[in-house]
Amino acid sequence: MTRSFGIVWTGLVLLPFCWIQAGEPAKPQPSGRTYLLRYKFKPGESVRWRVVHRAKVETTVSGTTQTAETFSSSVKLWRVIKVEPDGTATFEHLVESVDMRQKLSGRQEIRYNSQTDDQPPAEFAPVAESIGVCLSVITLDPTGRIVSRQRKPAKASVESEGQITIPLPKEAVPVGHRWSFPYPIDVPLESGGIKRVQTLQQFALEDVKTGVATISVATHILTPIDDPAIQAQLVQRESSGTVRFDIDAGRILSQQMDLDKRVVGFRGPASSLHYATRFTEELLTKAVETANSPKPAAK
Repeated sequence: MTRSFGIVWTGLVLLPFCWIQAGEPAKPQPSGRTYLLRYKFKPGESVRWRVVHRAKVETTVSGTTQTAETFSSSVKLWRVIKVEPDGTATFEHLVESVDMRQKLSGRQEIRYNSQTDDQPPAEFAPVAESIGVCLSVITLDPTGRIVSRQRKPAKASVESEGQITIPLPKEAVPVGHRWSFPYPIDVPLESGGIKRVQTLQQFALEDVKTGVATISVATHILTPIDDPAIQAQLVQRESSGTVRFDIDAGRILSQQMDLDKRVVGFRGPASSLHYATRFTEELLTKAVETANSPKPAAK
């Protein structure tokens, strides 16, 4: 469960950062209008998102099928420390609360809600220790490139490496423009070796309405893979979906990523793995506050 839950903190598939601008031609609108997509923050503000992750994994080996279902709903917080003149922002990354469930075949469901439960089950103890704790201090430029990341030594096991939000184009772009983000994945082999697999996240500006950009996201495995055992390890790294980005506010409003894939033969001819997941994130607009916001009067 810890590995699945690690996805929840991060919002997207978090992988080693390697920035590149794709060379695909854009499909400009008749008006020729372009849009500059940039992350924007203010010193002292706190920005929160509700992050929900659902996953169901069915594994069949030698005629026996086991099912694992997981659910988590958390509140992700970025507490902005400072913003440079060029828009580069430094913020603390935290998780304020979480509601988690895990159900395995033949076992009782395990639950933990950080807002109502005093003690977590042993399986969720590492997560519980991370609630409300600064997991890292990140400096992010306006295009989403991580300039630096300082990981806190304690309570940081649930945070994944790499990308923490989607990368944005370096220049103003028209609707139809595509850009990409390549990254390698090191897959451990049963023989003890490592196989490096090249993958690519591709983005496209699909539409802009009332100041909100709709961006499509898709993951592609570039390295040919014939071994089902390796395919089974890669399945969680693939996803596709849509991001809604507020151009004026400079932040993600919402996103949804889905995956439904089956791998056959990963542990012999009669084995199969079916992995289905949905990841959503939604900006909590009422939870945005700044250091200069008026404080409630003392009673």
